[in-house]
Amino acid sequence: MPRQGFADLHLHTVASDGTQTLNELVGRCRACRLTTIAVTDHDTISPEVDRRSTTRFGVEVIAGVELKADFDGVSGEILGYFVDPACPRLRRLLERMRRARNARMERMLERCREVTGLELRLEHVRRIAQGNLGRPHLAGLLIEAGAAASFDDAFARYISRGRPCYAPIEKPDVREALLAVRESGGVASLAHPCLMKVDDWARFLDWTADAGLSAIEAFYPYERSAGALTIDPHRLVALARERGLLLTGGSDDHGPGSSKETLGRIRLPLSHVDALRARAESTA
Repeated sequence: MPRQGFADLHLHTVASDGTQTLNELVGRCRACRLTTIAVTDHDTISPEVDRRSTTRFGVEVIAGVELKADFDGVSGEILGYFVDPACPRLRRLLERMRRARNARMERMLERCREVTGLELRLEHVRRIAQGNLGRPHLAGLLIEAGAAASFDDAFARYISRGRPCYAPIEKPDVREALLAVRESGGVASLAHPCLMKVDDWARFLDWTADAGLSAIEAFYPYERSAGALTIDPHRLVALARERGLLLTGGSDDHGPGSSKETLGRIRLPLSHVDALRARAESTA
């Protein structure tokens, strides 16, 4: 008989740009009657997540990570599940991404100073952020300084792609990201794929699967996303199944007061978690 319960496999904490600690996140998930979650902070693993899988207050917590990556010219992200936080290759990649995020923030702050005339410095962002630096932290600083009315306003006027204060981040090649997940004993899924600018999805899935991709994030609150979908989710699921790729899902919740307060939007049956776990165990 299938296990009873539901999962959310795409969640963020204060270790990156979320607004909640791990315990606060678990409490909210319990209130939503979720039994399994994956903590997938941006380019980092929360220091509170020290094992590939553990139980906290009755909720299974899977060690995960969301890695920015370059897919031969296409920007995207990889979700790693059941990763070993102590894996040397993964830790080296995460340290490199921490430095890249700091360098990007310095460039964006310089542009913000030029555009707004405000003396916005890295130490001001660090006062807001508890972990890896990200654009939501800069948005918070712009709001605090009176340069923006809200997170949406800060992104729309200053820090979204194409806006005057935006700066790209140096990303690893996707093959390097997939290798780091695989060497850590984890399983890699393609994050919110229907938002990626891919021309030929069949070809794209073929070569990413060959490179080590095991799953796609099929279940996601796309209707809440600001981006236009580049492929119908049902069509993408069909392509994934033809290639033997697993299906994952998550809300991408960043916590109360964030621009993505979406917990409860995705309730993934545990059969998908069991398939991921079996894949991780088979490749360990």
